[in-house]
Amino acid sequence: MLSRRTALLAALAAPAVARAQSPVIVRAAQYKAGDGLLLRLAGLADTPYRVEWSEFGSGNLMLEAANAGALDLAYGSEIPPTFAAVSGARVKLVAVIRGDVNEQTVLVPKDSAIQSIKDLKGKRVGYVRATTTHYYLSRMLNEVGLSLADVQLVNLTPADGAAAFRNGALDAWAIYGYSVPIARQSGARVLRTAQGILSGNYPYFTRANIGDEPARAEAVRDLLDRIRRALPYIQEHPAEYAAAQAAALNVPEATIRALLDNVSQPRSLAPVDDAAIASQQAVADEFARIGIIPRKVDVAPMWDRNFWRPGRAA
Repeated sequence: MLSRRTALLAALAAPAVARAQSPVIVRAAQYKAGDGLLLRLAGLADTPYRVEWSEFGSGNLMLEAANAGALDLAYGSEIPPTFAAVSGARVKLVAVIRGDVNEQTVLVPKDSAIQSIKDLKGKRVGYVRATTTHYYLSRMLNEVGLSLADVQLVNLTPADGAAAFRNGALDAWAIYGYSVPIARQSGARVLRTAQGILSGNYPYFTRANIGDEPARAEAVRDLLDRIRRALPYIQEHPAEYAAAQAAALNVPEATIRALLDNVSQPRSLAPVDDAAIASQQAVADEFARIGIIPRKVDVAPMWDRNFWRPGRAA
């Protein structure tokens, strides 16, 4: 008898043929085991247009591709669009994922004497430059009268950070995603989550000139609406979702369930509103204050409220 995971993967591998002849194509970016997988699990992948999915490892790369006209839809944290606002990148932010912030944490070893953010002064702190970790670490330190200059910052990829933390080369580690439950399963202790600092907003963006192609722009609107309708599947079918992600990512199901069972808010998709713009503006202002971007910038012109389907509830 096939295992649940094998059967699930076989079902997901079945091609969706109804859209194969459509002349309209949406070039969409996703992280591995991302939106394409979710839409198939939720039964919403059979679109009347073609979706060409490309996998990316970061929102920065997605934004660069959208700016170059090579992508029609992608998403990431508020950080890449902040840099894009400075450089004048031709992208528009068209919707917002409201997601978890409990996976964004500062970790310390289980036997560490560090008990508060203030205790990080002079310590070796791993982080990922120009990401959410850079932002919330700066904010956390500022709240207790410290700055990034008061710690020994060590810029590491998540994989390199995991090795350094495991080997005792870091006193603390600001990190996100699956790295958090994996480290905690090995005894790491959460010093503080980004709750109260990060909004949990992850904007969807598209290339600025997509309106020149009305049929493709309408397909993007439809795809966003399908994602909105698919997202409740994560909370309604956590076991199936965890199994599918575990198989696709080669990550233990227990690791994925640890994240799903500890979210600060259920993942949902919302239209552009004043609060979303203000949230990104706060990120831009902080990065300007600490010199990560060269000047203050107004992010509001990047946002486009015309991609939410009329009459759809948030």
